[in-house]
Amino acid sequence: MRDEQVPQDSGRVLAGHRKAVYAQGADGRLHVVASSGWEAEEIVNLLAVDELKRLADEARERARAGLVSPLEFHMYRARMDLDLLAQTSGFWRWRIRRHFRPAVFARLSPHVLQRYAAVLGCSLEQLRSVEGE
Repeated sequence: MRDEQVPQDSGRVLAGHRKAVYAQGADGRLHVVASSGWEAEEIVNLLAVDELKRLADEARERARAGLVSPLEFHMYRARMDLDLLAQTSGFWRWRIRRHFRPAVFARLSPHVLQRYAAVLGCSLEQLRSVEGE
């Protein structure tokens, strides 16, 4: 895309900020151009956030029913999926899925819980509960 074609659609996602994108200049070389956003990108981002909110609400209900641990809810609340939680926490995906089981989660060591809390941006007390969110 050329410099003059870089989208400048302002929206809620960037909240008035600008981001860097690469564009082709008049000299034919790529360089960084500031963009205030793109309408299609905003629509996709908002749909993704809505989907994660829906998944968090469903996980909260499953956790309240005792079907899954609060970890699944907090994963979605932090706008993560299983792959991202695995990358940021350093745990294997299979191990995290195992930690979704309430009985296994209840026996996790404080060290493991602290790793999850740090990655998910919550306290240990919040991590153990789905209330008050």
